[in-house]
Amino acid sequence: MSTWFLIVTRSMREHALSTSITVLAAALAGGLVMAVLAIHSATSRAFGGMDLAYDAILGPAGGQSQLVLNTLFHLDASQGNIPWSLYRTIANDPGVERAVPYAVGDNFRGFRIIGTTLEAFEGRSLVEPGTWFDPGKRQAVVGAAVARETGLARGSTFSPSHGLTYDERDPRQHAERYAVVGVMAPTGTPDDRVIFIPIEGVYRMGGHELRGSGEAIDAEAFHAQEIPDAHKEVSAVLLRFRRGGMSPGLRLNRQFNVLNERVTLAWPIAQVLADLYRKLFWAIEVLRTVAGIVVVVAGAGLLASLYNTMSERRRELAVFRALGARRGLVFGVVVGEAVAIAALGSLLGFAVYGAILSRVRDTLLQTTGVVLVPTELGAGLLWVPIGMLGVGVVAGLLPAMKAYTTDPCRTLARSL
Repeated sequence: MSTWFLIVTRSMREHALSTSITVLAAALAGGLVMAVLAIHSATSRAFGGMDLAYDAILGPAGGQSQLVLNTLFHLDASQGNIPWSLYRTIANDPGVERAVPYAVGDNFRGFRIIGTTLEAFEGRSLVEPGTWFDPGKRQAVVGAAVARETGLARGSTFSPSHGLTYDERDPRQHAERYAVVGVMAPTGTPDDRVIFIPIEGVYRMGGHELRGSGEAIDAEAFHAQEIPDAHKEVSAVLLRFRRGGMSPGLRLNRQFNVLNERVTLAWPIAQVLADLYRKLFWAIEVLRTVAGIVVVVAGAGLLASLYNTMSERRRELAVFRALGARRGLVFGVVVGEAVAIAALGSLLGFAVYGAILSRVRDTLLQTTGVVLVPTELGAGLLWVPIGMLGVGVVAGLLPAMKAYTTDPCRTLARSL
């Protein structure tokens, strides 16, 4: 075992209290920085990636932000419904390439169930083996997080519960049972926490009332019969406009947001998402600032700890020099101790990182729909610890220079 290592470990043991406090400060700094990076990465991915497939959302009257949160992030209760006829009208608009209806109202163990059409899965992929649902059967496709947290897999069956919230004491389960035919590949977006079923299944769910015509009609009244379109409603319609030529956005915005008070068109969806992100971004900036302050405090604490021990160790280092130790060894011992403390703090920082994410994960999910996956930080899990080691090197330079320039003869003479 090298002399350098023995000296460093002995010094850390002799100053166990100050070393422990500094290690904890470094761990807090590293863990907090990684947590902030993870939250920023997850929110950027969610808010920046949700506008790739659709240009607008059509829904009942209300705020555009609420419509986007409800439809894309699956948060809060639906603002209401719009007639099926309006969905068909917008789907047949010459400027609309794709119109995907959503109908909500049920859940499974707290995970939202959405009735939709096969068009919703364009560009999506499944975990093999698996298939998309048959629109005419009681089949379901579940998100990756749903499968992971509930155990649902291809071949599993379940009964939906009424409403968007789940109460174990009163699950209010429907009699219908759905078979899982596919699990979607992870996307890192709120869709990972959704169960998709055929939209017809929502209308035919026992206990549901059809209000599209203006009067409430029990869905069971149409058992084994086709439900007239006049009785159907949808919660929202996701729209993709045709490329080339003039965008229909301005025309539809005037048609629905200016001339029609019963519906809302969230357009352009990228702008609405940007506005939502800005509302959340201030909190991330605060976390960044706090993380930066903690890093500075940790570095300053490490510097102060090492510098203060120099006075206690001055005679010890002078003896080393008198016995033939080179200046470089003394310099390396001090810097090495700083790096060792930073390394221990970095390792402990992973535990702090996991603890922070476990505490904020559910809150972030419930308030923004953003899914936090600790292992998706990627390079940040490597660069943050390396950065903390860099802080340790910098913090150790001043005490090391003091030890390097110490005159052993004068120091020993003063101690006599």
